[in-house]
Amino acid sequence: MGDLMRAGKLKHALMIEREVKAVDAAGYVTSTWMLIGTIRAELAQQATTEGATGYGEAGTAGLTFKTRYLTGLTTADRIRYLGRAYNLKSITDFGPRGGLELTVDALE
Repeated sequence: MGDLMRAGKLKHALMIEREVKAVDAAGYVTSTWMLIGTIRAELAQQATTEGATGYGEAGTAGLTFKTRYLTGLTTADRIRYLGRAYNLKSITDFGPRGGLELTVDALE
C-alpha cells in the first residue's frame, strides 16, 4: 500500500512537450516544441551530479517525478518544469494502480 498515489502529493505542474518538424517554403526542415499536455506530479527525488566537460566541470540537475499513468509518453518528449526544459531520460511503471516514475535531466 506504500505505492498509492495521493492527490495531495501531486503538487507540481509538468508541461509535456513534443518535437514537431515541418518543411518551410524554402525547403528547410524546422523543428519546434509543442505543448501536448499538462500533468500534476510529486517531486520524488532531486539530485545534482557533476561531470567533466571539455571546459571543466559542469553540474546537471536530475529530477524524478511520480505521476498518474499517461498514455503515449515517450523519452523523445521533454518536460518543462518551473520554466526550465528537461530531457525525459526514463519512464518506469510502478505500483498496482499504474503510476509512472519520470526521470529527467536539465537541458543547458
